Amino acid sequence: MNVYTLSQWLLFFFLYSFFGWIWESCYVSLREHRWVNRGFMHGPMLPLYGSGAVSVLIITLPVRDNLPLVFIMGMIGATLLEFFTGMVMESLFHVRYWDYSHLKFNVKGYICPVASLCWGVFSIMMVKVVHIPIEEVILKIPMAIADGLAFVLTVVAAVDFTQSFNEAMDMKKMLAQLDETKVQIRKLQERIREASEDMSEKLRTAAGEVPEKLRSAAATAGEMPGRLRTAAGDRSEKFRTAAGDVPEKLRLELAELKENAAKELQKILSRSDETHAGAMKQLRRNPTAASSRFKDVLEELKKYTEKDK
Repeated sequence: MNVYTLSQWLLFFFLYSFFGWIWESCYVSLREHRWVNRGFMHGPMLPLYGSGAVSVLIITLPVRDNLPLVFIMGMIGATLLEFFTGMVMESLFHVRYWDYSHLKFNVKGYICPVASLCWGVFSIMMVKVVHIPIEEVILKIPMAIADGLAFVLTVVAAVDFTQSFNEAMDMKKMLAQLDETKVQIRKLQERIREASEDMSEKLRTAAGEVPEKLRSAAATAGEMPGRLRTAAGDRSEKFRTAAGDVPEKLRLELAELKENAAKELQKILSRSDETHAGAMKQLRRNPTAASSRFKDVLEELKKYTEKDK
């Protein structure tokens, strides 16, 4: 087994990150029927694949001639990396940038048996097929050039990652803002519904009680005069009409509230400032992203990106 320098390890990392970006972008683009620059970062690289490849190489190169061990060790190493990376990213951004929740036996949507088996197969392909020519090319690069190339790529990747991290935080803030707006709307809707039901019940009760009191008064007097019966009927009818009118007014107010809320939501979505633009770019690069905390508002943002293609 060759012992690689730090620069060579970094070049392997960037190369496999690039190959991972090609694979993911092509796969997701076919699913979405449009080109998707897949990944957390802007540039053509997916660090998860680069990290996974380097981890697999470190774990499996000592046993590279034993295919079953390469498969098992590569599968376990890459799966653990995927799980902890997904968990950390969701804790930071409240968004899962990949989601296996729709597949059987998944673990919190971060990992699943199908993905793990694919990691095992990829490990064999990488160690026995892909890495051999790549290793030859990298080892032939003069050390001074390899060091310079690794340094430049690291700086570029660091700048890209910083910008992408800020965009992910912007998307988190936007999701929180939208979610808070929807929470307030739901609270207002609930209060209006309760007020409507309470007012309707009180008016229905009053509509029944007033004629009864009038009849009792007439019975006490001996006989209900015609105008008293008329008054009782008129009062009862007025209360019944009011009992129907008040809920209708509240329903109209609720409809107006929903309309205003929708306009406010559209205003948030239609913002053109840098924060909003960065957040939307992040979402477009990750159309399969999911969130347990902001599920509803994330779906609304996805619909907005669909319209904005």
